[in-house]
Parts: sequence; structure tokens; C-alpha cells
Amino acid sequence: MVISERDSPLIAAIQSGLPLVSHPYAEVARQIGWSEEQVITRINEMQRSGIIKRFGVVVRHHELGYIANAMVVWDLPEERLDEVGRMLGDQPCVTLCYQRPRRLPEWPYNLFSMIHGRSQQQVTAQVKQLIDELGLSDISYEILFSGQRFKQRGARYQ
Repeated sequence: MVISERDSPLIAAIQSGLPLVSHPYAEVARQIGWSEEQVITRINEMQRSGIIKRFGVVVRHHELGYIANAMVVWDLPEERLDEVGRMLGDQPCVTLCYQRPRRLPEWPYNLFSMIHGRSQQQVTAQVKQLIDELGLSDISYEILFSGQRFKQRGARYQ
């Protein structure tokens, strides 16, 4: 991936995160001497062309008081995978939901969902509520709480 000289100031301005202001693109534009419209247009172009692969928010849950982070892994029959994945992904307490291949015989789980809470008890209660509300009592699952926190950051291009 080659980043043009023209894009270097924009990449440098956004790769560590957008400014936490009411109009972040306008602030980036001010910093690099562009218009807000130029910033937004170029970010969109770089996404479409694949220069920027992902553009989103990195939420630092711990700083917000969410210290219990759990990956809930589910062993779903293939015919229920899409349905349950959509249902889980639509729940406010679920921040990620994705399919992964099983690694039998040791690892039977094929759906992963992330839940953050202020305590392990809160996360466990949320999982039990999901099971009841979504009719998942017949599905095997495990709640895997994080044991270590790693640095969270977005992609680096320069």
C-alpha cells in the first residue's frame, strides 16, 4: 500500500483518533489546511480504494467502568447459526458477534459474542437473560472472562 504525499497529512491527523469535539472532521481540516468536505470526501475515497481498511471507534471499556469483559462462546447447530447470530448481534449488551470454525474435538464452539459489564455478576446475569429471552436454553456455551488487558488502538499507516 502506497500512501501519496497528498494523503500523508490526513493520515497522520486521523490515525491516532479523531479529535473529541462536536465537529471532528472540521477540526482535522483546520489542522491540515483542508476543508471539512475535502477531509470527508478523501476518507471515503481511501476506504473505497482499500487504503483505509477499517474506520471506526475504539472504545476503552475499562475507562468507562466496564471492567468485566467476557467472550461468550456458543456451540450452535449450523442451521441455527445465522438466526442466533443475528439475534445476539442485535442485543444492546453484545458488542461483537461473529462465526468461527470449530476445532474438534477440543473446541466445539462456532459463534463468539463479546459482552462488557461493570462486574462478572452483571455479565453472567446478562448472559442468562439472553438465554431466556432468545430461547437458547438448549445451546451449550461458556463464558470466558478476560484475564489480561491489551493496548487498544486503531490501525497505523505511517
